[in-house]
Amino acid sequence: MSATTGQTAARAGESEQRTAARRSDPWKVAFVVLLIVAVLTVVVWVLLGSRLLVVRQVEVTGTSRLEADGVVASVDVPTGTPLARVDTDAARSRAEELRLVESAEVVRSWPAALRVEVVERTPMMAMRAGDGFRLIDGDGVRIADTDKRPDNYPLISVSGEPEGSPAVATAATVLERVPAAVGGRIDTVEAGDGDAVELTLDSGATVSWGTPQRSERKSTILTVLLNEHPPGPDRHYDVSAPEMAVVE
Repeated sequence: MSATTGQTAARAGESEQRTAARRSDPWKVAFVVLLIVAVLTVVVWVLLGSRLLVVRQVEVTGTSRLEADGVVASVDVPTGTPLARVDTDAARSRAEELRLVESAEVVRSWPAALRVEVVERTPMMAMRAGDGFRLIDGDGVRIADTDKRPDNYPLISVSGEPEGSPAVATAATVLERVPAAVGGRIDTVEAGDGDAVELTLDSGATVSWGTPQRSERKSTILTVLLNEHPPGPDRHYDVSAPEMAVVE
C-alpha cells in the first residue's frame, strides 16, 4: 500500500468518526436540555408549589405606639403563602395605610418569614382639640389625644383640619431647623399669611422667623442673638431678614 493510499484511508476514517460524533450530538443536547428543564422544574416547585419556602411568620420592627398584631393584619399576607409569590409592594402600601405609619418596607426573610420594617409618625406640635389637646406630626396627622397639654411640644393654632394644612407644614419645617438652644424652649408657634412664622419662647420672648427659606442662616444668627441678649418676657428677636436682624 502506497503512502498516498494510507493517507487517504486515514482521512476517510477521521471523516467517519466525525460523522458518528455528529450523529450522537443531538442525543447529548437533548439530555442536557432535559436536565436543565428538570432542574428548573424542581426550583419552581420549591419556590412556588412546595411547603418549604412559605410564610410561617410575619416579623414587625420599629413599632412603639402601634401594636405589632395590627401591622401584621394590615399587611394581610396569610401564613402558608409562598414567599416568592408575596407582592411586597402591595403589602407595603397596605401597611402605610395605617394612620401612625409614616413609611414601611416589606422584605422577604428566607426561608420562612416576612419582615415589616415600620417608621412611625412622630409628634412635633400640640393643638387644642375640644376640652383637651392633640399631638400632631408635621403633616398634621393625629398621633394622640390627651386631657392635659403635653410637655415639650409647641402649641399651634390651626383653623380648620390640621391634616394637610399648609400652616402646619410651614411650622413643622421651621421647627425642624431651629437651633438646639431654642427648640426645647418654644411655647407656641404661629404660621400666618405668606408662610410667616412667629415663635413664642417659654420666657415670653418672641421670635419673628419669617418664611422657612434660609432657616439655616436664621438659626445661626438667632443663636448668636440669644447669647448676646438673653431672652426675657419683653424681648423680641426678628430674624426674618437675616442680614438685618433686630433685637428689641
